Amino acid sequence: MMVVTYAVYVFVSLAITFWVGRALNRNGRVFLVENFEGREALADSINHLLLIGFYLVNIGFVSLALRYGAKPIDIVGAVEFLSTKIGLVVVVLGGMHFFNMNMLVKFRHSRLFHAVAGKAPHLQPQV
Repeated sequence: MMVVTYAVYVFVSLAITFWVGRALNRNGRVFLVENFEGREALADSINHLLLIGFYLVNIGFVSLALRYGAKPIDIVGAVEFLSTKIGLVVVVLGGMHFFNMNMLVKFRHSRLFHAVAGKAPHLQPQV
């Protein structure tokens, strides 16, 4: 029963990972183009790099998490095992998404971005 449970876990987790990755890649382009002030080549490059990193981290997490958890001995235990494992994968995917969004917004307001863009940053007055 464990082999079937593991196979379902890996299949569902990877399917969710690839579905979310493609959706973020496709729908995130507009955000990245805006975030990088219309530089489409840069936005596309960053978008692709984020997708590759997203896949690597999540496939690694799914693989590492395979070993952990109490092994089910019946169908009810297998369903609970799968819901816990898949739920954890979904939470990690969501956490990575919010982390990436936060970092991109911070980068947009950073001195490094303005140096690359050739603009002076909007500095807040010191009080």
